[in-house]
Amino acid sequence: MMIKIDAIVREEKFEDVKQALQDIEVNGITVSQVMGCGAQRGYTEIVRGMEIGIQMRPKIKFEIVVSSEEWEKKTIDAIQKAAYTGEMGDGKIFSYEIRSALKIRTKETGYDAIQVTE
Repeated sequence: MMIKIDAIVREEKFEDVKQALQDIEVNGITVSQVMGCGAQRGYTEIVRGMEIGIQMRPKIKFEIVVSSEEWEKKTIDAIQKAAYTGEMGDGKIFSYEIRSALKIRTKETGYDAIQVTE
C-alpha cells in the first residue's frame, strides 16, 4: 500500500519540517507555497492608512508518498513534532491511500516508482 501525506504548515517551519523528513530518510517531497485559512480566519493590516482584512494566510504545503502504514506514522510524527508551536495556525496533516504510481522515465509502477534507485 502506498500513502500520500499532505502537510500544510507555517512558512517559518519550512526548514524544521524539511530537516525532520531528512532525518528519518524520507526522500521525494514536493513543496508548494499556498494560501489558506482555518480557525484563524486571517488578520487585519493597515495599508495606506486603511484597515484591510486579510483572509488568507501564507502556508507551506509538503506532499510526500510513502510505502507503508509504518512509514505513514513515522512521517506524520516527524512533521507534527517539527511543525508544532502550540499556537492556532500550526497547520494540518492529511493522508490518503494511493491507487497507483508510475515513474515516467523508467515506467516502473507501484512501490518501485516511489523508491530512489539512482
